[in-house]
Amino acid sequence: MIPSNPRRREFLRRSGLLAATALTQSLHAQTAEAKLTLGPATGQTVAADFIGLSYENLQLEDPSFFSASNRGLVEQFRNISPRGVLRLGGNTSEFAWWQAKPTDKAPDRNLVLKDGSRPASYMFAITPETIRQLDSFLRATGWTCIYGLNLGYGNPELAAEEARFVAQTLGPRLQYFQVGNEVDRFIIYKLREPAEWNPKTYMAEWLAIARAVQRAVPTAKFGLPDVASDMTWVTGIAELWPDVKDKPNVTTLSHHHYWGGPPSNPQANVQRLMKPNGSVARQGTAVRDAATKMNVGYRMTEGNTVFRGGKPGLSDAFASALWSANYFFDLMTMGYSGVNLHGGSGHAQAVSVGGTFVGEAEMKDPNEPHPKPFYTPIANEGTLAGSGVNGKLNDKYILEPVGYGMKFASRFVGCTLLKTEFDPGPVNAVAFAAQKAGGPRLLAILNKDEAQTLTVNLPGAKIVEVLTAPSLSAKEARLLSGAAAAAVVTKAGSALSVPKNTAVLLEL
Repeated sequence: MIPSNPRRREFLRRSGLLAATALTQSLHAQTAEAKLTLGPATGQTVAADFIGLSYENLQLEDPSFFSASNRGLVEQFRNISPRGVLRLGGNTSEFAWWQAKPTDKAPDRNLVLKDGSRPASYMFAITPETIRQLDSFLRATGWTCIYGLNLGYGNPELAAEEARFVAQTLGPRLQYFQVGNEVDRFIIYKLREPAEWNPKTYMAEWLAIARAVQRAVPTAKFGLPDVASDMTWVTGIAELWPDVKDKPNVTTLSHHHYWGGPPSNPQANVQRLMKPNGSVARQGTAVRDAATKMNVGYRMTEGNTVFRGGKPGLSDAFASALWSANYFFDLMTMGYSGVNLHGGSGHAQAVSVGGTFVGEAEMKDPNEPHPKPFYTPIANEGTLAGSGVNGKLNDKYILEPVGYGMKFASRFVGCTLLKTEFDPGPVNAVAFAAQKAGGPRLLAILNKDEAQTLTVNLPGAKIVEVLTAPSLSAKEARLLSGAAAAAVVTKAGSALSVPKNTAVLLEL
């Protein structure tokens, strides 16, 4: 049994937000029986490092953050998955500069567009000590890294110098380099002239840096284009790629996905979060087709629930746990190599979205303890009690609901997916199945319904884990096993009852 953090529970209890409802929910609610058929293997095996987290490059401003000495953060990375991929990038990757020596000065960043506008001016240095500490963090967690290089103020010479040190230091813990973040939004970020910026001009700039890095690090690998949402850029890159000479070693096509937003949007609510999202399939189809043309893999490298830092009562609620588990399972079935959900410390995240978490304006009580940002999978306890974005960091980190959903989905890592036909009837529920190598079949059932219990006939099924909370809006998540799990998801003969807002992992 993995309980939610007791200190945060006390915060929430004092705030009057934690319901007194017992976790073992009543099974007297309306019940519907589901039909389930498991077929043969699909041929798709979930990558061992499918699980991923995404952080802003600005976190590298503090060498002690991604460090083996930051034991609380190391523990939570390993808690989510013993293997995974840390992606470093985000909006702030365009404002980093490589300071190889203390005497080095920041390069000139006096970028002014034709209309007189300028991009954000925040700049920060990344030092060799930071990279050495990052290496110790990756060794301690067992994770690898996608490392973001600056394209916004791209300089091939500096990028090559930075990449050489990163590659030499991280060694096999470096998965690939990403050059540029959300390039389809460079116009909005005031980083390029609107009339001149498109996939073709992007490729020319990207190639200049990537080729310089490839010369400095012959074994270097790359991902691209890391777009925010415009998948025509992914399609465009695939169309341009055959004519590229002296191709850098690209292994992955990447894009981002935020379910909705902004936080002020009334349509960004728990009920809609639990419904199917057609954009997931559309993005998956576009990136898969482009990756097939280029003979590379594809990964969702940054995303979460509500963009611009998340929305209170949704991004930090149990609904986000069911959403993240469902989303990870969906992308497994679409053949993705992995998923990275975005998070991090309050300061780095706030800078990346313009200085403030706009979701805080949606809070009834601005002093209510809350994670910063709201959607972060791992939160620091020091920021939960403080208001604003600059809560004091300490050495204690806790898993937020969206992180529990990731942990639940991680049980399919290394497994081969099975064809699954599932008819939940009137209940809002989904199911996914996989075969463990040399082991039993696994079945994950997610009952996302707010009112109905789901019953399914599963002879011989063994309950492994249960992900649950008193309600979709609860500010907690529980991942239960053993007797505690059996008290929530009950069996009567071969009939299994999965209560509302509950997910169960079974062995068959």
